[in-house]
Amino acid sequence: MSNKLRGQSKEQLLKLYYEMLLIRRLEEKSGQLYGMGKIAGFCHLYIGQEAVVVGIQSCAKEGDSVITAYRDHGHMIACGLDPRGVLAELMGRIDGLSKGKGGSMHMFSKEKNFYGGHGIVGAQVPLGTGLALAHKYEKDGGMVFAYFGDGAANQGQVYEAYNMASLWKLPILYIIENNRYSMGTSVARHSCTDHFYSRGEGFNIPGELVDGMDIFTVQEATEKAVNHVRSGKGPYILEMDTYRYKGHSMSDPGRYRTKEEVDSIKTENDPLLNCKKDLLDHGICTEEDLKVIDQQVKDLMKEVVEFSEASPEPEAHELYTDVLIGE
Repeated sequence: MSNKLRGQSKEQLLKLYYEMLLIRRLEEKSGQLYGMGKIAGFCHLYIGQEAVVVGIQSCAKEGDSVITAYRDHGHMIACGLDPRGVLAELMGRIDGLSKGKGGSMHMFSKEKNFYGGHGIVGAQVPLGTGLALAHKYEKDGGMVFAYFGDGAANQGQVYEAYNMASLWKLPILYIIENNRYSMGTSVARHSCTDHFYSRGEGFNIPGELVDGMDIFTVQEATEKAVNHVRSGKGPYILEMDTYRYKGHSMSDPGRYRTKEEVDSIKTENDPLLNCKKDLLDHGICTEEDLKVIDQQVKDLMKEVVEFSEASPEPEAHELYTDVLIGE
């Protein structure tokens, strides 16, 4: 088997494709439901970036922690959460992963050590660093996967976190999902440097730039980074060169880039098409195998939508549950 696939079994490889396709279809459906008024509030879709989180989380172990920003639906799927709970949460229903009270931007799962979903840009970076300190203090062997975007990479709190993590050699992998446009401003217009991973050099944190549209390249880089972190050498930075097909949020028409640019990525460098080509070229599966997966995902999404629409809205008393009130 090709080194690119690193000896993974057919089952493992098809699972990667399945998870990416499930995220894609869930996000597409979320966009449709938002347009129908069945999802309210802010909603940030992950379409185009699927290879990043699926590739990275395939290298995680039970007991590791994950924290990210508000573009979090795909991260929950990659962490093994039920898509029914994800969509129900998006629709504000009681069977959602945060009982319908978190919505798109604030999903959590104690079971999977998924700590959000955060609406404040860059806030998850120091929080993730605190989680890494907890892992080190408890000596439980766990590490943190902390995701943030190119826009958040300019936040001062990120560098305070870098300093602390490096000083104390905390077990954390910082993942910069550079989808090139932040909230609507190109990297060339908001960053004085071409690549964000290099900013770790001032804190003695190694890092590298990775093709985030190729899941097997993502896996390879993540394995290297995870080995560094788990060996007690401290933090590592992976900058994922990726691309979001939709606007920053559902309210963003994305007029700061051309249709031709977006279409060229979709046709020439789509993560799902890249994965599919690799699987077929290396004889891992057939077109029929992939069609079966396509149908499985289609059938599951039908169940997910039916489940979410049937789930009731939270009752009024839920306003007062899960709320921490100080003395």
